Amino acid sequence: MTATILDGKALGLRVREEVAAECAELAKRGVTPGLAAVIVGDDPASHVYVRNKRKAAEKVGIAAFDHTLPADTSQADLLALVHKLNEDDKVHGILVQLPLPDHIDSSVILDAIDPDKDVDGFHPDNIGRLAQARPRYVAATPKGCMRLLAEANIELSGKRAVIVGRSNIVGKPMAMLLTNAHATVTVCHSRTADLASEVGRADVVIAALGRARAIKGAWIKPGAVVIDVGINRTDDGQLVGDVEFEVAVERAAAITPVPGGVGPMTIASLLANTALAAARLTSSETASTSTDP
Repeated sequence: MTATILDGKALGLRVREEVAAECAELAKRGVTPGLAAVIVGDDPASHVYVRNKRKAAEKVGIAAFDHTLPADTSQADLLALVHKLNEDDKVHGILVQLPLPDHIDSSVILDAIDPDKDVDGFHPDNIGRLAQARPRYVAATPKGCMRLLAEANIELSGKRAVIVGRSNIVGKPMAMLLTNAHATVTVCHSRTADLASEVGRADVVIAALGRARAIKGAWIKPGAVVIDVGINRTDDGQLVGDVEFEVAVERAAAITPVPGGVGPMTIASLLANTALAAARLTSSETASTSTDP
């Protein structure tokens, strides 16, 4: 058995087309969705990521407002910028690129973002809404994973799902989404005993621990679905996921590649959240919330 490849690149392009159509409808009302990205310091990966977000935003009709600050920016100055963006009517979505320098408390910064403009879905208010199955914005990577599963017609109700990784960005919101979809969810992490056995029982595996090929292909239950969130660069320059793809692809029913799987869906989902934010913030019904993960 060779797994079906879940093509995030193709689906991501389709999501971007949907967002472009939404932006065109908003333009008829004189609304241009605005996305403000804030980056502090010189982390090369962060700069590449923000640059890609800006290009993608502009292609679908979203105005991109990038704010690049030096690494020695004080927490107070960063907070002042966030408050300014909160009050800017041209900005409908705000994202602060992580990681931040060590002298800045990222929790304080993320908490300061207006929840109505928190298109990353990291604010405690938005995480709380997700926990209650009434989300406003869902974090982009988990949202993209759920869209991949839905487009592949993967049945989640009653299935055993294992998430490897418990980050606030992926693991925890992913657990809520899968629970809300009626899966039975186990979250594994660095202190999990016998990780191989936990993975081996799973009908759906979400790999999000950030270690190259740490999940062995032989662990994958025959016929399982594998969503590999990880993206790691090996010593020889290859980009690989958290799952040993070459073996897993021969056991799974469906699997995401790296690259070309979850990555494109993350940016597409961020754009979708920004269009949603613009619609909500310029509507007379801003109190309503989306239930679309």
